[in-house]
Amino acid sequence: MISVGIVGGTGYTGVELLRLLVSHPEVDLKMVTSRSEAGKPVADMYPNLRGFTDVCFSEPDAKTLGSCDLVFFATPNGTAMKLVPELLDQGTRVIDLAADFRLQDTDEWQQWYGMPHTCEDVLAKAVYGLPEINRDAVRNAKVVANPGCYPTAVGLGFLPLIENGLVDDQHLIADAKSGVSGAGRGANVASLLCEASESFKPYAVDGHRHLPEIRQTLGGIAGHSVGLTFVPHLVPMIRGIEATLYAVLKKTDVDLHTVYTERYKDEPFVDVLPKGAMPETRSVKGANVCRISVFQPQAGDTVVVSSVIDNLVKGAAGQAIQNMNIMFELEETAGLDRPALMP
Repeated sequence: MISVGIVGGTGYTGVELLRLLVSHPEVDLKMVTSRSEAGKPVADMYPNLRGFTDVCFSEPDAKTLGSCDLVFFATPNGTAMKLVPELLDQGTRVIDLAADFRLQDTDEWQQWYGMPHTCEDVLAKAVYGLPEINRDAVRNAKVVANPGCYPTAVGLGFLPLIENGLVDDQHLIADAKSGVSGAGRGANVASLLCEASESFKPYAVDGHRHLPEIRQTLGGIAGHSVGLTFVPHLVPMIRGIEATLYAVLKKTDVDLHTVYTERYKDEPFVDVLPKGAMPETRSVKGANVCRISVFQPQAGDTVVVSSVIDNLVKGAAGQAIQNMNIMFELEETAGLDRPALMP
């Protein structure tokens, strides 16, 4: 059994992590920290966990957390870097679901996150945890930077095209839409029911924090910097991301569906749909899967890819557990081999 701790278990990502971990066959959940809720049973805050765990929230303490084999950070950006060095010194491995170890350029980190990076030595050793491109590195990692939700949907959608040099990678477009849970559990007027319901809007068009992460991922695949226009939108649903991706093909006589099916045929959590099928966010709700369709409208030189994930699962907690399974040489699907929720 793997002894596991969670730092910051009160947000949507934290409770999704808890929901998946309490039924994982190889996990012993030792502690869940929250300064504001210390002493309160986790199941009192999240009644869906009644009967699954009797753990109470506790104060974050590096020495106690260091007794775990693995610690997940489901905390605001900038929190993990304060505790991770001490945990590593105690032999504890770490998966950070925030952005502390995603961007390798610390100047870029400060530009987008508004604070200096205080843990550059750890950052240099951190592995970006998108298993479909970094599985071998994740296996031996001490610190895994779990990808963001938009970067997961966009990265997996563009990956086969860029990897095979099939498109002009200087003019990529990602038109992405997310449910309201992506904004987190904190009180925010824009997330209120009366504000978000029956409405659909773009945001952060001039620059979203996930933009440099997506560029870094796609650039790593291409072997050089890519050009990307990324426009996120807020849609009136709780969970889910749909990313519609556009690129100009270098050749128009390629069987794109075969390119995608071949690339992902051995990936347990990427599902390339049959030709002509349209992905739906409801088909991935609660599941750790990315569903993809690829189109070439009117047999022209534009390729259109639709990629859907649950932002809280494959876009966060589920992918973190997928990384845990790889790190500890478990079946990659352990605790995650469940269908989506419908309706």
